[in-house]
Amino acid sequence: MKVTLQDGQSLDIQQENIEALQQLFPELVRDGKVNFDVFRQVFGDLGVLEECEEKYGLNWHGKKKARQNAFTPSLGTLLPCPEESMDWDTTQNLFIEGDNLEVLKLLQKSYANKIKMIYIDPPYNKEKDFIYPDRFQDNLDTYLKYTGQLDEDGSANSSEKETIGRKHTAWLNMMYPRIQLAKQLLTQDGAIFISIDDSEVVSLREICNEIFGEENFVAQIVWQKSKKGDSKLVAIMHEYILCYTKNKNVAIESGIWRTKKEGVDEVLEFYQDLVNKHDGNHEQIREEMMKWYKSLKASDPRKAHKHYNWSDDRGLYFAADFAGPDDGRESRPRHEIYHPITGLPCKKPSTGWRWDEEKTEWALKQNPPIVHFGVDETTIPNRKSYLHETAYEPFASNFYQDGRTATLQVEKLLDKGVFQFPKNTDVLAKLMDLVTKENDIVLDFFAGSGSTAHACFNLNIQDGKARRFIMVQLPEVLSEDVKEQKSAYKYCINNGLAPNIAEVSKARIKQAIASIDAEISLDKGLKIFKLASSNLKAWNPNAQDLEDSLDLNQNHILDGRTELDVLYELLLKRGIDLATPIEKREINEKTLYSIGYGAVFACLDDSILASDLDVISSAIIEWHKELAPSNETHIFFKDSAFQDDVVKTNLVAILEQNGLKHVRSL
Repeated sequence: MKVTLQDGQSLDIQQENIEALQQLFPELVRDGKVNFDVFRQVFGDLGVLEECEEKYGLNWHGKKKARQNAFTPSLGTLLPCPEESMDWDTTQNLFIEGDNLEVLKLLQKSYANKIKMIYIDPPYNKEKDFIYPDRFQDNLDTYLKYTGQLDEDGSANSSEKETIGRKHTAWLNMMYPRIQLAKQLLTQDGAIFISIDDSEVVSLREICNEIFGEENFVAQIVWQKSKKGDSKLVAIMHEYILCYTKNKNVAIESGIWRTKKEGVDEVLEFYQDLVNKHDGNHEQIREEMMKWYKSLKASDPRKAHKHYNWSDDRGLYFAADFAGPDDGRESRPRHEIYHPITGLPCKKPSTGWRWDEEKTEWALKQNPPIVHFGVDETTIPNRKSYLHETAYEPFASNFYQDGRTATLQVEKLLDKGVFQFPKNTDVLAKLMDLVTKENDIVLDFFAGSGSTAHACFNLNIQDGKARRFIMVQLPEVLSEDVKEQKSAYKYCINNGLAPNIAEVSKARIKQAIASIDAEISLDKGLKIFKLASSNLKAWNPNAQDLEDSLDLNQNHILDGRTELDVLYELLLKRGIDLATPIEKREINEKTLYSIGYGAVFACLDDSILASDLDVISSAIIEWHKELAPSNETHIFFKDSAFQDDVVKTNLVAILEQNGLKHVRSL
């Protein structure tokens, strides 16, 4: 940090440090002071978790454990499922099946500070919402037991779900660590959008203020989803979208958020057809534009642009007011503007001109001029406002979008009633368009019906950009006995799918891909992973029989796990993008893998003999030279594969002599 002196007084280093700390961890600083109790919780002091200090509100029961939960390492991994995927080898789009808390933890190394936009539609904490305790231990079965889907002995359980979701504290304890982890994934100019209703909007704003910092709050957007509603008191026809940035100042510097005005593209498309039809005859173009606008219904969004009916070689424009604001200033510009035909000075507005003389001269010299004149000097000139330049506007803090259209969209792809209340892809695409650019990543860790993925495809088709997405969804089991789930359950059974929400979500995304025109150049793939326990066995010796324990742990990889499973766990542990290609080469009947263009090499063969050393080491060294990775390369082997310790030591020595110093065994 650069040290400066101002106004003759020494730099307040303590205040500088507090401000820097607040940028990284807003929850640690309140009213300019560091909360050291929270500081110890965030950085691992478990001795401050006494529940007796906690009260409802920002200190609800369980909050400290919820915060600590975010920083408890995951013991899981993500198993690749190429057989379920589409375009496995090339796609950048990911779908991860599993509990989102554990998945968010696993994504930290590979995606910290890399996600541009997060959209989530979490449970709203109503009676039938699915809220579950976070007690991940070894594998997904733990969740299935806690959520009532399996008994302790592993058998299916058809009992009703707990009604714990009604309680504020359970919902807050579920949401808090997830939002905390989500923030770490966002780029500095990234933003999170969270759909919510009145049930928890107040609580959600409080925890978001704490995690992101109130200074990074952007808006509480009101989404009106219907024109009428049933109620004994007040008809509720809306819900909310909360928006926060990771760093508002950085977000502003990276580009002002704007969304395209509705109907603009259609107006400009019609206008261009007229330009081609009339070969630039602007009088005829204007005549037909006005006739077309008149034919449109009052509710048609294209009609809102009817004042854009003039045309010149630059485009379709509106003859906008050129007068300065009526603020009483006598010093407003009042220079002469001469009519291009009569040569006489034009009539002036009573409040003077909007532009000074220099800017007016510049506008008049443009070809065509950016000043619009009347038939003669008796008409006050106007400035030209071109539709293609004013096509974007700020996103409104309240808007209307019928919620039923989203349901019809899903039903068209799947079946009637398959998913209750999916989100509207047009709304999600507008939010995406607001903040994302080429190659940005969009994350939704409450994927539901897959609307965010569908919206991403639609927007990429619309503007030709290559955004990518990561969807995360728990395989919440569907029941034929629950009214709201019957259609989804039936759909899964009829299509040979396991009856759970993750399967419905994947099916919807695949159908959305199938509906895309084959001629459109687009990433139409989906790379699927499933949360599971680590591929590597935990060392758990039997003190009564250490010899047997050593024999059992000689191979550290779980039975039934494939080389691809292990490779993706290495990829996660090394912080490499899950969409990064894995290359392989066959050398002397051994398979060598390169992950992340040489960031990681691996040979997971079950047998490495002394006679294999030269071939394996030479192949890795040459491949490393070809790829020339910018960062340190890590190389992995199975520990049980080596013929003996001498072979292992010699291989490590050969690689280290050639600059490859990070050699590890599994």
